[in-house]
Amino acid sequence: MEVGVIFPQTEIEPDPSAIKDFAQAAEEMGYSYIFIADHVLGADPAHHDFPALRTYNHKSVVHETLTLMGYLSAITKRVGLATGILILPQRQTVLVAKQAAEIDVLSGGRLRLGIGVGWNTVEYEALGEDFHNRGARSAEQIEVMRALWTQDVVDFHGKWHDISHAGLNPLPVQRPIPVWLGAGSSQSPTPPDSVLKRVARLADGWCPNFNPDETGRTIVEKTHGFMREMGRDPSALGLDGRLRTGGRQPEDWMDEAKAWQELGAGYLSIENRQAGLKTASDHIEAMRKFKDATGLKF
Repeated sequence: MEVGVIFPQTEIEPDPSAIKDFAQAAEEMGYSYIFIADHVLGADPAHHDFPALRTYNHKSVVHETLTLMGYLSAITKRVGLATGILILPQRQTVLVAKQAAEIDVLSGGRLRLGIGVGWNTVEYEALGEDFHNRGARSAEQIEVMRALWTQDVVDFHGKWHDISHAGLNPLPVQRPIPVWLGAGSSQSPTPPDSVLKRVARLADGWCPNFNPDETGRTIVEKTHGFMREMGRDPSALGLDGRLRTGGRQPEDWMDEAKAWQELGAGYLSIENRQAGLKTASDHIEAMRKFKDATGLKF
């Protein structure tokens, strides 16, 4: 099982040297990838009411995901770069395809594009995109991006996209770049069937928010069932579990890591956020503590 670490959006200084220290420490310690959340705007809780505003609001430091990955491509050599997750439907599809291809080229093929549909209506409105059709639109967006990443010239005419005989250059190293889907949230960890069917039909892998327990096993089995109905082999779907370290002991970490592995997860993202850490140095120490306690070998 490959072990990655979640980039501490909202808990790291807006300082390039802090970002550099964190990323290079993760790579040196042997973490397989850095998992980076996405928000463009933070909503003001005085005017908006979302549960997640406790973590992501207008006062939260959130580095722009794709720009950040361009920087990380230059200061690291091996560690993978995973969006976790990019809110695709609030962005222009062709521009994301271009940016992702560029990151893949600059990093030497280290990008994993995790995408989702998000929850923040304020961002959608400000970015000029429709919040209400975001799920269906994201499916066509994935189709468009994969075409742009694998064909020199694309002629695509769908419900939301029109591309007339045009293409990206340079194309990415990975053709296509792996597309993983987010599923569920910390507030609603059990995704609806419509989301599970989208995962089953389109995803190279998925990043759910449930726990590796019987409920989680049921959701995995349901998703695999949808895949079989669609003629896809469930073994082709990657699974990235999330392990939150705060307030727990190393033996708890090992038990949960084993549970994820038994559930079929080939990847495990370590979540050190929301545990009272405030700086890059704090997070580097938390990464080191996890490595020393587990050896990063599961």
